[in-house]
Amino acid sequence: MKDLLRVADLTGDDLTLLLRLATDVQNAPESAHDLLTHRIVAMYFAKPSTRTRLSTAAAVVRLGGTPVALGPDELQLRRGETIADTARVMGSYAAAIVIRTFADADVADLAAAAPVPVINALTDGHHPLQSVADLLTVQEHFGHLHGHRIAYLGDGGNVARSLMEAAALAGMDVAVATPPGYAPPDEAVAFATAEAEHGGGTVTLTHDPVEAVKNASVVYTDVWLSMGDPEDQRERRTKALAPYQVNEQLMLQARHDAVFMHCLPAHRGQEATADVIDGARSLAFRQAANRLPATQAVLYALLTERLVGRR
Repeated sequence: MKDLLRVADLTGDDLTLLLRLATDVQNAPESAHDLLTHRIVAMYFAKPSTRTRLSTAAAVVRLGGTPVALGPDELQLRRGETIADTARVMGSYAAAIVIRTFADADVADLAAAAPVPVINALTDGHHPLQSVADLLTVQEHFGHLHGHRIAYLGDGGNVARSLMEAAALAGMDVAVATPPGYAPPDEAVAFATAEAEHGGGTVTLTHDPVEAVKNASVVYTDVWLSMGDPEDQRERRTKALAPYQVNEQLMLQARHDAVFMHCLPAHRGQEATADVIDGARSLAFRQAANRLPATQAVLYALLTERLVGRR
């Protein structure tokens, strides 16, 4: 497996390996400090970034390399150079390419042409690095993943899709509550359902947030208006998603020891209330910290050709 473009590229064993590697580097952050000695990792960001940019840079440094961050105005793409040509050139200098952009097709084209590993650091359709960090956080908190239920509330976009796919690969129960018209893509639901059944988990899609959080160990949400969503959709999306706000009343419907998760940035008073985000049961900032070992694990696994993938 050369690239990580989406969670569905992984096998269950691949995901288990990534979580083990991430745990290992938590305990020994510089255990592979010479893997990228005298090498760079190119990081292309077409979208703003806090956690992804910093965690990726830190992961590269821990592996002994130098991160080079690039924006749309710093390459020749806007002057007509093709993605394929850019990929070939970047791959002749860098050990790996990390890309955060809009269209999934652009990332696929980059990976097809690049001679080095390409990692999707967020697109409109997927957020695989986040989901690895998410499951690492759950595993770290509860000690294991199997038998736990994750309830996701809100828009079934990139974060929901990757989380659902990863939880299913891990054999967890996952419930996704969205308004009508906001559900994850059918392709993602089909993949997650098949993997969950194989691993002993379940996938539930519902429009009822209370049904979703019943018996949940984890209650998860994301922003209502994502990067790239037209601003003129704000009023419509806010009206549709308001019933899915995570507040203390809703948290009381979950397990007594349930935790709250959010990939950040958060908008207090919208998708979740301040008392939940900043409360004792919130793991949101632990998730953010775990983006570093998760990214380090992914880089290490790809660069050392440890992932099998789906052939």
